Amino acid sequence: MSHGRHVTMLTEGTYPHVHGGVSTWCDQLVRGMPEVDFNVTALTGTGREPVSWELPRNVYRHTAVPLWGPPPRGSRRAVPRGRAHRRFTETYEQFLLSLLDPAHATGGDGQHPAEDGGFSAALTELARLARTGGLATVLRSETVLRTLMAVWNRPGLATAAARPTVHDALTATDLLEHALRPLAVRIPADSVAHAVSSGLATLPALAAKRLDGVPFLLTEHGIYLRERYLGYRTAAQRWPVKALLLGFYRELNSEGYRQADLITPCNRYNRRWEERGGAPSDKIRTVYNGVDPHAFPEAGPEPEVPTLSWCGRIDPIKDLETLLRAYAFMRAELPELRLRLFGPVPAGCEGYRMRLEELAAELGVADGITYEGRIDKVAEAYAAGSIVMLSSISEGFPFSIIEAMSCGRTTVSTDVGGVREAVGDTGLVVPPREPELMARATLALLRDDARRAELGRLSRQRVVEKFTLHQSVDGFRHIYRELAGQPLLPVHAGDAWTQRLADPWYRELAAWGHPRSGTGGGAR
Repeated sequence: MSHGRHVTMLTEGTYPHVHGGVSTWCDQLVRGMPEVDFNVTALTGTGREPVSWELPRNVYRHTAVPLWGPPPRGSRRAVPRGRAHRRFTETYEQFLLSLLDPAHATGGDGQHPAEDGGFSAALTELARLARTGGLATVLRSETVLRTLMAVWNRPGLATAAARPTVHDALTATDLLEHALRPLAVRIPADSVAHAVSSGLATLPALAAKRLDGVPFLLTEHGIYLRERYLGYRTAAQRWPVKALLLGFYRELNSEGYRQADLITPCNRYNRRWEERGGAPSDKIRTVYNGVDPHAFPEAGPEPEVPTLSWCGRIDPIKDLETLLRAYAFMRAELPELRLRLFGPVPAGCEGYRMRLEELAAELGVADGITYEGRIDKVAEAYAAGSIVMLSSISEGFPFSIIEAMSCGRTTVSTDVGGVREAVGDTGLVVPPREPELMARATLALLRDDARRAELGRLSRQRVVEKFTLHQSVDGFRHIYRELAGQPLLPVHAGDAWTQRLADPWYRELAAWGHPRSGTGGGAR
């Protein structure tokens, strides 16, 4: 695609500023297609986050778009007056109604609005205003607060019974202003917009699709909307604020599904969610994540001391409390068992790490747990365990599982996202948040050496047959050309192109990092 359309990759909180599964996937995609020019637009917290990956030469531009901090430059325009003011007020009221009372906003039948009404039309008008630099200013006006209070207090709305306050309105409006900042991002008209998550990363793509006719590709790893609901369960805001923000994420999620030219979930679980969210089935193509079996070779003999290995970022969504409780249950029957946790503590999760240490002490198992931090050679993290564990409450198609499988290690995982599709019959899958069930399944494998070895052999075989990097990247190569209106390339069976790539690329992938920093390990 060096001639004609190129690709604008839209990320949120991941590549190239953070290590992890989605970032690994992005880097694989970019490096696997050196013939494609990439413009990476990354939504970040402050815009000052360092770049954690060595960007290859085919990334011709990288832009960090901060969601927080002061309003962007050029946004201090005067609040519109007269007819423009009335038009904005009507648009914003329709926008709020689509979030809080979608049945009313869609004519009362409960269906999603047509192209010329409801959330879709309001978002397009907000995008036009954002492109002029005026959205941040108008969202800080008294008119916006009065409009929100009036909509919240409409008879029949659940928010009215919660008695929303002006403080609630200030909080909700501030959160919305930050969330809507990506609408001001301009995508080159001659590119394919590829949002690698649902949610805020889709905002520039939606604006470019509606205003400039830019093709829009949406890839989902985790279920963004589900994770927003999980997060807001414990958020400090009052109900009117939560109702507004969750309504925004719900409608934005559905709008992304409706407007995308193609949707590429990384598993069938995501596909089912997308279809329930309104995505047309004929626009969905499942493209599994892949790993390079050369970068994750067979691990060889197990450790002499029975050991459980876990690889990821120390984050509440990984539910390490369940893993620690399961480990305590197993230690009662297998005192020599060890648990090794590989991966970093992201900013903001330091308190969570402390709570885990306190829990381990309460359970009396702290002496058997080690926090290994980031590791340069990730395959060694999987080799360090007799069994590789995953305890998450939400996942897409986790790299840690297919990487462990590629290394010939069997797994015990929670049944979330695409985990069951990845594992098949080569490991054990248990319900999330059930430490005793996880413990019993793991003990059964630890006590059966022959079964464990056979499942490890089958795990690697499954990866080689179904989940290789070649298959994954080649799928997107064809999709990019299709959306760009270019002829599709022939597929040559057995064309092991990954083996022809430069050796340093393998070292980077195996390290989840880059040679510049010397800190290769990362989270999944």
